Amino acid sequence: MRLRAIPTLLLSAALTAGALAATAAPATAAPASFEDRLRALPGVTVTGVTDKEGFPLYSLSITQPVDHDRPEAGTFQQRFTLWHKSTAKPVVVYTGGYGLSSSTREPTTLLDANQLSVEHRFFEASVPAGGTPWNKMTVQQEAADEHGIVQAVRPLYEKTSKWLATGGSKGGMTATYHYRFYPKDYDGVVAYVAPNDANNDDDSGYEDFFKNVGTKECRDGLAAVQREMLARRDSLLPKFEKTAKDEGYTFTNTLGTTDRAYEFAVLDQVWNFWQSGTVDDCPTVPDAKTVSDDELYQWSLDHGLSIYEDSTLGPNSTGPYYRQAAAQLGWADLKFKNLKGVRHYPDIYQPNSVLPADMRTSYDGTVIKGVDKWVRTKSQRMLFVYGQNDPWSAEQFTPSKNDSYKYVVPKSNHGARISALPANERDAATATIKRWAGIR
Repeated sequence: MRLRAIPTLLLSAALTAGALAATAAPATAAPASFEDRLRALPGVTVTGVTDKEGFPLYSLSITQPVDHDRPEAGTFQQRFTLWHKSTAKPVVVYTGGYGLSSSTREPTTLLDANQLSVEHRFFEASVPAGGTPWNKMTVQQEAADEHGIVQAVRPLYEKTSKWLATGGSKGGMTATYHYRFYPKDYDGVVAYVAPNDANNDDDSGYEDFFKNVGTKECRDGLAAVQREMLARRDSLLPKFEKTAKDEGYTFTNTLGTTDRAYEFAVLDQVWNFWQSGTVDDCPTVPDAKTVSDDELYQWSLDHGLSIYEDSTLGPNSTGPYYRQAAAQLGWADLKFKNLKGVRHYPDIYQPNSVLPADMRTSYDGTVIKGVDKWVRTKSQRMLFVYGQNDPWSAEQFTPSKNDSYKYVVPKSNHGARISALPANERDAATATIKRWAGIR
């Protein structure tokens, strides 16, 4: 059926009326986008944005007090990133404990969550202009930094979104310290291979670890190699010095001499073997009595002889970690009974030895002891993952009985993950994390 044509006069009147109505009606402003809201956060600057798996990864900085107890004493810019998927999804806060890393963490994958990654104060670019006040590099100050970031970003997400913290090694420690001082910031913490040196005078946990890790054959072989490295110092030190020259390594500001640097590297050799290696590497351990100098030195370079030198120990690299260890975190002061008679520097194995003079300090474990007690007795919703063959896992946090748990990954090293647990434990740990995140 053909439609009847609308008279031109009536059509014109209708269009005019519609235009007047549209003009008279108040315009409704479009809601601000997530990025607009992010850019409007006080003290937060968006320094860049890239795509990560189809979602924006924002590079950010936030203005932080150098001293949270005296905000007027100056500020610095602390870097962090935000991988944003949805305001309705959980948020995983990843504290690496060192410089900034935005690598996807296991809880983020398990929960399909947003991820906020934080650079630790006074590492890499997160430093004050005009010099770093190392006495303000404390676990309390960093916890306050992270609290400030969480408080700034939280309003961007729905009130029902759950927030969890995670980190590995020093990052797991950092997440735990934050939770201790600001327990309302998170709905749970997943800490991987986080050392807990609550009593720095007692290193029996580490000593027991090296008496039992792997097989006796492997332990004996590693101990013999370590001793031989020092017993043959006269022939191996020149090789070490050549390596240092070829690589441009210096020791002037930290360990002082190549001889001291060589001994420190040898002392750390067995620790590093287990930290990064596995029992599958044990068959490669050479016979210390028959192996040639060249073969012994090259095998050691390939299996744990890490060289500690000025450029990697200064304020722009790992130096801030050793400063924290010397001041609060503690360290393993091993006895090295297998090296009796071949050491030159009996007191060298401690963090002040590898620090520039102006970064050295004295130790105070009061705060760490307090954190340890809180974790054991009052904390809630904490999950710790350790590696059976990881020396850093020798002194562990003990979770409370308040919906908190600990898992040890069989035969794993410093890279222990929930995914490597036996199936029943893996499923239980995963279910716990999802429950904390509100995912059924």
